[in-house]
This record gives sequence, C-alpha cells and structure tokens, in this order.
Amino acid sequence: MEPSNWAPEHSGALREYLALGMTYSAIARAINAKFNTHYTRNAALSRARRIGLVSNERPADLIPPAPQYQPPSLSQLRKAQAATARWLVPNFEREELPKLRCVDVEPRHLSLLDLEACDCRYPYGGDEEGEAITFCGHPRREDSRYCTAHFHLTRGPGAAPDRTVSAASLRIVEAA
Repeated sequence: MEPSNWAPEHSGALREYLALGMTYSAIARAINAKFNTHYTRNAALSRARRIGLVSNERPADLIPPAPQYQPPSLSQLRKAQAATARWLVPNFEREELPKLRCVDVEPRHLSLLDLEACDCRYPYGGDEEGEAITFCGHPRREDSRYCTAHFHLTRGPGAAPDRTVSAASLRIVEAA
C-alpha cells in the first residue's frame, strides 16, 4: 500500500459509497460531511484508482452523452433582445438645422473673381452639391479679411484681428 493522507476509515467509506453506485462528486460530499474533511471529486477518484477500485482504461463502447445545451433560435433571440434593441437603433430622422449666417449685413454675393482687395471674403452658399459659392463683398475691416459684422460673427466681440502687424520702425540708410 502506498502512503497517503487518507485515513483507513475514509477509504472504507469510499468503498461502501462506490458499491452503492454513487458518483465521485457525491462520494466526496458524503465523506466530507461524515468525517468533516475537504476532499474533492478528483481526490476521491484518484484514491479509488490508487487502491484498485477503478481501472484507468475507458470502456470502448462508451458513447458520449448528447450535449444538453441547445443554442437559442433566431426568433428566440429577437424576442429576448426586443426590449433593448429599440435603444440601440439610431434615429435617422432628418432635422432642419438653423442657418448660422449674419443677419446684420445683406451680402453682395460676389464671385471670387469679382472681389477687390478691400472686399469682405465671408463665404455664402456651397452647402448643397453644385451650389455656387459667393462672398459678402462689403468693405472689410482694416485689420481683417472680413467686414465688421462678419468679423464679430466668426471671432466674437473681443477677438484679436486676423494678422498682427508688427510696428517695427524702418531706418533708411543711404548708400555711400
């Protein structure tokens, strides 16, 4: 007999329960309840093999049991997910967006070729495919590309100008 931590009473109980046809997990639970131990199913099975109660060979005619889990059908999944599905579907309804154009100025709608150097370059149109893009065309601010109304529309009332021009003084040097 090989040494083990199983007491002879535990091995005797294992023989009795195995003769009754109990499963190894039920045997382990019964021994644990009777002797206040902590054996697992695998410990009971290994002990039975070591003392020769079970052979290590599997029977050739062993047919594996049919799987008990049946995957749910598509209609069952739809019914189960119906409550949450309406939260996951995005809403594709088109909403009218407000026009975000300046109302203080009536644009002149000049084309890019018609703009002069001192005209406002605030664009209009081009939102729809094939729609022409025109520009405001009113006199622009001295320090901006836009007229005063469009400058405040794009930058906000306390904003700095588009370009900051340095006030470096130039000295004219005569050529000698």
